Amino acid sequence: MKTVKLNNGVEMPILGYGVFQIPDYDECKESVLKALEFGYRSIDTAQIYQNEKAVGDALKESGIPREELFITTKLWISDYGEAKAKQAFITSLEKLQLDYLDLYLLHKPYNDVYGSWRALQDLYKAGDVRAIGVSNFFSDRLVDLMSFNEIVPALNQIETHPFHQRQEENELMKRHQIQHESWAPFAEGQNNFFKNKTLSKIGDNYNKSVAQVTLRWMIQRDIIVIPKSVTPSRIKENFDVFDFELSEEEMNIIETLNNRSTKFFDHRDPARVAWFAERV
Repeated sequence: MKTVKLNNGVEMPILGYGVFQIPDYDECKESVLKALEFGYRSIDTAQIYQNEKAVGDALKESGIPREELFITTKLWISDYGEAKAKQAFITSLEKLQLDYLDLYLLHKPYNDVYGSWRALQDLYKAGDVRAIGVSNFFSDRLVDLMSFNEIVPALNQIETHPFHQRQEENELMKRHQIQHESWAPFAEGQNNFFKNKTLSKIGDNYNKSVAQVTLRWMIQRDIIVIPKSVTPSRIKENFDVFDFELSEEEMNIIETLNNRSTKFFDHRDPARVAWFAERV
């Protein structure tokens, strides 16, 4: 498995398995067990996904040594704040049945971001977390956080896929040694994604699917990817992306798909921020 080195020297697999939108206990547990069986060692969950217990039970049942795993979870905005964040971390750790986390993220750039980041810094210094980072932070919020705090985020997990490639954000993160991680690498199937003619044609050159081409494109950009599926054959297929390499021409062709707009919602939209605030 190819890895990337975070800004504190921690090695993280470039391909992992995400469990967003799998709240059902049995389905989540079985899917994680399948992912581990197929070779995944990085699992990405979150407090708000309501499946940390299922992930933890799967990790335990798998019997895979802890040091071979890389486990990420995220703090939800309802538990932001220095004291609340630390308590929420303990709860997540208990559900995951782990002694430490490999990566802990602030899930959204809202509420008491500074107090929560201080909590994460303390957890990192205490050795309870190997690396800390953020999710859904636009460049201005990311630079603000790193400029006025002791520890620079190791990673920023943001919407990234062929229709929203985030080149400018990627360049900024590279300059500041912050790892770029993608969520929704397949745009959750929007724009008839899995039948996209451009990606399908490239896939035909290697006998690979649109999903595999997309993951390979992301990996060659040194962007961490965490595809999600509950179908065993697709979980396996998504892992089978290390036996081919896209040409420079093919990488450039995929660039033409970029329309630089979200397929979900803008985290800077005041109405969206208010929507999240109402649910805290």
